[in-house]
Amino acid sequence: MSALHIQVNGEAREIPAPATVEDLLHRLGLDPRTVVVELNRQIVRRPRLAETSLAEGDAIELVHFVGGG
Repeated sequence: MSALHIQVNGEAREIPAPATVEDLLHRLGLDPRTVVVELNRQIVRRPRLAETSLAEGDAIELVHFVGGG
């Protein structure tokens, strides 16, 4: 099995290839409804997470929504 070397919030990660943004979120245990995903400085809209493939060297930034009161 091949692997992709990517950056997630500035941290080097290796994930099995092929992979989508949605695969990455599941691997990290994140609910797609609670994060905003930026892939190579472009926002990935929620409906496109499952169809957006990751590639070697991609940079992903994840921003979590935090509730408060």
